[in-house]
Amino acid sequence: MLIYFKLAWRNIWRKRRRTMITVSAIVFAVIAAIMMQSVNRGSYEMMIDHTVSFSTGYIQIQDYRYEDESSLDNAFYFDDDIRERVLGADERITHIIPRIETFMLAANGGYTRGSVVLGVDLEKEHRFNSIRDHLIDGRFFEPDEQAVVIGRGLSDRLQLATGDTLILIGQGRFGMSASGLFEITGVIQHPVREMNNMAVYMSLENAQWLLSAEDHLTALLISPERERQTSSVAESLRSEFEEEDLAVLTWPELMPELLELMELDLAGPRFITLVLYIVIGFGFLGTVLTMTMERIREFGVLLSIGMKRGRLCTVVFLETLFISIIGVLTGMAAAWGILRLIDPIRLSGEAAQALLDMGYEPLLPMSFAADQFYMQGFYVFLIAMLVFLFPLVKISRLNILNAARN
Repeated sequence: MLIYFKLAWRNIWRKRRRTMITVSAIVFAVIAAIMMQSVNRGSYEMMIDHTVSFSTGYIQIQDYRYEDESSLDNAFYFDDDIRERVLGADERITHIIPRIETFMLAANGGYTRGSVVLGVDLEKEHRFNSIRDHLIDGRFFEPDEQAVVIGRGLSDRLQLATGDTLILIGQGRFGMSASGLFEITGVIQHPVREMNNMAVYMSLENAQWLLSAEDHLTALLISPERERQTSSVAESLRSEFEEEDLAVLTWPELMPELLELMELDLAGPRFITLVLYIVIGFGFLGTVLTMTMERIREFGVLLSIGMKRGRLCTVVFLETLFISIIGVLTGMAAAWGILRLIDPIRLSGEAAQALLDMGYEPLLPMSFAADQFYMQGFYVFLIAMLVFLFPLVKISRLNILNAARN
């Protein structure tokens, strides 16, 4: 078998130009497939990261009734004991973010708008989603300060600015009246467009006092070390709280409509990728046809001097294997280097403005998920191996006399 490997390796470098053309075709195919996948996944990862960070979190603990009835009456008691149990459930947990959230009317005396009031622990919130970086005017409140930070859209709608007073009117836990006057200390450009027009942030302690929900939360957000660990960490938490009136939910369970939208939106890129694979396959086929016809005489001579067809097919298959592996590995390395070089792509013009209007930075990030590299490489390798079956079929049916005369 070692002799076959040596023959195959020497054969592919006898005609360096032919080999390099074939390898180059595979390299181009791998780079194109990986880059298309990286751009698509990078955009979705950015969207998911923004939505998850400022909305549901990767994992959320809530009262088991809260998902069906998002009421403060279904808030749950939270203390240091629950915090320690959460941290002890899985060592991969990196952030625990307490929140209390409700709908209230926000007013300035003359205008009234619906708003989402979020009571947050500002330091923990910032470590999770860098919320301070989105402040565009003023400052954030202190933990014991009766003040709020509002979204820019809500600020414009109510014609309120930093230093003005915001009126909040609503209902607290178990029907208690909840209303108050709060100084606006800052305005943020919220990354989630809908929240930009509704968000009112205040300290967790003030929100619990306003809503008559001391020591209660509507949600406890959990962040694992890596996004792919979400399901396994959630299972650990479910085991820890299986006897409690608490539900542990992952972000896909909390936002199934986002996944459905992504699946629908991915239909176009998947079709384009399929077309790309077809083009790649025909490109390989043309290269292999030319290569095979150039070697017909060589095959005929080898068979005429006594080399068995099976052994010749083995050598040609190993040549194919070497060329495919070299092309795929080189393509994967080149794709990684190109992506590192261009990541992220900064957009301009109308495309940039469209992203800014949606609350996103005008950037097109690249994804470096490992699976997209080896899976796209595998698909191209598979196409190459299927196309390279042609010379094997040609050898098995080759007329020795005709081939030797060519």
